[in-house]
Amino acid sequence: MADELQTHEASGRRARFKAAIALVVFLALLALPYVLVPDQFYLWAKAFHVIAVISWMAGLFYMPRLFIYHTDAPEGSVQSETFKVMEQRLLKVIMNPAMMISWLFGLYLAWEGFRFQGGWLHAKILAVVLLTLAHVHQSHWVRRFAKDAPRKPARYWRMMNEIPTVLMILIVILVIVKPFA
Repeated sequence: MADELQTHEASGRRARFKAAIALVVFLALLALPYVLVPDQFYLWAKAFHVIAVISWMAGLFYMPRLFIYHTDAPEGSVQSETFKVMEQRLLKVIMNPAMMISWLFGLYLAWEGFRFQGGWLHAKILAVVLLTLAHVHQSHWVRRFAKDAPRKPARYWRMMNEIPTVLMILIVILVIVKPFA
């Protein structure tokens, strides 16, 4: 019965194994257009970049919500321990890989498509650096919550939830409108 619980270590091993398989499948999917239609690889890279960004943003939006609920859960409670598992898996299985893939494809696209030229692109990269700092901040707090360290109030996490939203809006405007071109 314990093996069926999502908070059990065996469940975590299965999640890591599934994530590794997903990564291998992703790399195979990436290799196919590179080999079969190399002249269209830029478009495939753009599609994979957008997919990774959507995944990363979903994590950046959801993690502060988990922190809000975790803040309200008594330390050592079943609820608190469940939130710890949820936060760890969200960070390690979704957010970290999605951030790395977003950066890799984003840098490729910035070089291949624009040779790192354009004020809009420099502003976008700065906004993505700030988004990465928000990710690092959330990663830090996943570790703090895991140790039952003193917590910030739920109100703090409600405010922190807005930072990725504002940065995402700015990034989308910079990419679509391309001011300072």
